[in-house]
Amino acid sequence: MKTKLLLIIPTLDRSGAEKQCVLLASHLPKAEFDVHVAVLTRTGPLAAELEKAGIPYTVIGKSWKIDPVAYFKLKRLIRRLQPDIVHTWLFAANAYGRRAALACRVPRIVADERCVDPWKSEIHLRIDRYLARKTHGILTNSRGVVDFYTKHGIPADQFTVIPNAVLLPEMPVSGRSAKKSDDVRIDPRFEEKPEIADDPYIPVVVRDFVPPEKPFLIGIVARLWPQKRIGEMLWVFESLKFTGMNFHALILGDGPERDLLLRLRDMRTLSDCVHFLGHRSDVARFLVHFDLLLCPSGYEGQSNAILEAMACGIPVIASDIPGNDELVVPLETPDWKESHGDASDDSPDAPRQPTGVLVPECGDDFRRRRSLFVKEILKLYEQDDLRRSLGEAARRRVRDEFTLENMIDRHVAFYRQPAGNHD
Repeated sequence: MKTKLLLIIPTLDRSGAEKQCVLLASHLPKAEFDVHVAVLTRTGPLAAELEKAGIPYTVIGKSWKIDPVAYFKLKRLIRRLQPDIVHTWLFAANAYGRRAALACRVPRIVADERCVDPWKSEIHLRIDRYLARKTHGILTNSRGVVDFYTKHGIPADQFTVIPNAVLLPEMPVSGRSAKKSDDVRIDPRFEEKPEIADDPYIPVVVRDFVPPEKPFLIGIVARLWPQKRIGEMLWVFESLKFTGMNFHALILGDGPERDLLLRLRDMRTLSDCVHFLGHRSDVARFLVHFDLLLCPSGYEGQSNAILEAMACGIPVIASDIPGNDELVVPLETPDWKESHGDASDDSPDAPRQPTGVLVPECGDDFRRRRSLFVKEILKLYEQDDLRRSLGEAARRRVRDEFTLENMIDRHVAFYRQPAGNHD
């Protein structure tokens, strides 16, 4: 008999947690799981992927922070579906979904915390602690998230860590940062990768502003809001421009800071080399052309942008924060290969090969943090071989540790566990 699973998530926007939820819903074994998705607030572009996979979903339509109508709609849906497991994602769905599942006496209730959340007030954390006592398990994607919630009073033994998965079908591998190898599936259209200015799969609006002399391409894939520190990177790009570096920065994503960031870019006279491309559904087409990816966030859970770049063989320069430090193996010394040369890549005793650079947070000294980003970008700009070796190691790391199959298998094993008793 199939296990009835109800996944509850706030939206179907194209964001990190939503991507992982849809991946999970679409790829759980259909012979074992009957999956339904409840969307608490609104639908979004990921709805098309659920429809393609044949996964039914229901939009509840929550309109206010405290919305009793949405709560009763959710309870009615749960009573109609009679799920064996309710699995909720992110704060709003964790709060509404777990409370409704408790009221409907669902046999097993699972929550999912996807990010270090310093924005949460004491009221939010009290709700989290109360509902954690009623929950049969909490999933997360990184140890950093576990540490955050443990500090706020939720026992560590309630958490199970299942890393994110990256699924990029027919993903091209960067021509600059990786070499073609037998274990990588390459889109045949990229076997002889054109420069971005000639690539027919990149929108004309992008090809028009990238000059033909092959500039160094820096990518950022992020929502435009304070957590992501895009404003700091504009300072970094201004400093790079003063050095005479031939680069273009492509920023993919949208958000509430877009207008402010555009004004700051223009004030710093960066419009000739820094380009805001807005929300993109074809991020993979851009990743292959990047020479490196920046992820300067102030806090994360586990960044999909980093994983997707690593899967393409793109080295990453990221802030040294919980979550990022579980993805990026940092370059400790420039002579890493020399100091570890005796260890085979396939040896169980071999150290993990560096895949990128982690930039220290430097406390409140944001000027020093910016300067370190400039320094590390220039280092990779000047060292093609180093950049290539980091990219190759990044691609192998994703292939070995962050596959869709691994993520699905670990969720299936978790769902099969007995529920246990909770008050």
